[in-house]
Amino acid sequence: MQEVECEVEPVFMDEEMLHEAAMVQIPTYPHIENLEEIKHSDILRLQLEFKNIPKIQFLWEFTSLTRLDLNNNLIEKIEGLDRLVNLTWLTLSFNKIEKMEGLESLRRLEVLNLTHNRIAVIENLDTLEKLTHLYIGSNRIEQLDNVLYLRKFETLFALALSGNPVSEEDEYKFFIAAYFPKLMYLDYKLLDAKTKNEAAVKYHYVLEKMKGEELQIQQAKEKEQRQKDEVKLHKDAFVEFLTGSYMFKSMFKDDPEADIFPSVPGMADLLRTFEKQMAELCKQLFQIGLDEHKRREEEVSSFFSGHAKSVRYYQQKTSQILASFEEQHNERISELQQLSDPEVLRVEINHCNDEINQLSSSLLELEFHLYSGLEDIIQKLDANVSEMIVNFVESAEDIFAQFRDLEDNYYENVKKIAVTTLENVAKKDVEVELPDDVKLLFKSKETVMDALATGHDNHLQTIIDQETQLIMRANVWKVALIKRIEDNELEQNRKRISTVHRYMNYLREQLEELQ
Repeated sequence: MQEVECEVEPVFMDEEMLHEAAMVQIPTYPHIENLEEIKHSDILRLQLEFKNIPKIQFLWEFTSLTRLDLNNNLIEKIEGLDRLVNLTWLTLSFNKIEKMEGLESLRRLEVLNLTHNRIAVIENLDTLEKLTHLYIGSNRIEQLDNVLYLRKFETLFALALSGNPVSEEDEYKFFIAAYFPKLMYLDYKLLDAKTKNEAAVKYHYVLEKMKGEELQIQQAKEKEQRQKDEVKLHKDAFVEFLTGSYMFKSMFKDDPEADIFPSVPGMADLLRTFEKQMAELCKQLFQIGLDEHKRREEEVSSFFSGHAKSVRYYQQKTSQILASFEEQHNERISELQQLSDPEVLRVEINHCNDEINQLSSSLLELEFHLYSGLEDIIQKLDANVSEMIVNFVESAEDIFAQFRDLEDNYYENVKKIAVTTLENVAKKDVEVELPDDVKLLFKSKETVMDALATGHDNHLQTIIDQETQLIMRANVWKVALIKRIEDNELEQNRKRISTVHRYMNYLREQLEELQ
């Protein structure tokens, strides 16, 4: 169908236009008597159709919007929607949009209407995991394969593509029905069981192949996720760098003579033994870390279970106190409304104020007991976790002491081999044939021994650094955990107290209105 261009005077979005659109929503807010009280952040829906708007702008304050209608305008680009994270419905039909973009932040979007635009490619919708209805008819989409991009949306319920070149393909309907078995509506018509069955027969072999490919992709993703989970577990256990020969290799990575040593008679076997012993100690420390992590997780889980129990008890007691109070208070309000004597009314209102003060005291006392109780269980968690960290550190220190003993023993054996090699290099008639690089390295005893001593010191420093890092991370984790919990409890405590005060003010204002 040929597009007809009409000259239309664009009208740019401004504060006045948005304010007028917001005022249309007043029936949604019957409790607000003054229109000016409505804030942009309170608006749930904006209708901006037929406004000749060329550009989306000035919407950043409408953060609570759940529906936005911008159809029948002059919009050429999807933009300015980044802060509308609560949108579930977006209509942009009958515009001049050429590209699907600018929708990444709309993760809650369920309905997207882009019909009657100039879009040629379905793209950039990856983050819209909750998408159920996509209307993109009367655009410029030509490739059926491009439609397969939508298979990732498992919740897709309705799809409209009519009016695109792609919908004119002979097998269009059966193609969509076959590749989207969960789809219920295509081009506003129900996909019945007969159509789906026929489509499944037509595309049986293709679908089987696709299922196999998707299974491989899914298995690859699961494997990748397992690896990520494993890395995270090891990181949380502070031992992700203690696998296999990591410690051994990290000690020798900066040794300039590391490549020559294996050529020295007797060194290859010594290095293999040393690496094996170091790896075995790493394995022990690795397991200690995982076991200790499991115990810490159980302790933290137990804390949050006790925490939730305390909060539930507080909520139940609060609900009981409020239910009892509100029943009596409502009766008193009704009685006060019947009084005509100002003096009697004043006395009764004072009495009600006293009861409100008593309610406030009861609720604040309850909050004090809750917060104190939570402080106690936080202190208990702190003590228990601290003890676990101490045990872990002591076990780690023991293993690292063994690391150092192994290094000392290795150093003594290397010196013996070095002395023998120096003697062999000095002899002219030595039976053992030595490589040239070994002869070159072992010319000076003082140089060799200094190099070995320096290497030994470096190895010990590497071990010390790894030990320090491990212990520091364990202690930092504990401090951060307790601080995060304490900060959260303090914030919740302030919120609950603030809620009590606001409620008391509301009750007092109720009484003031009767005077």
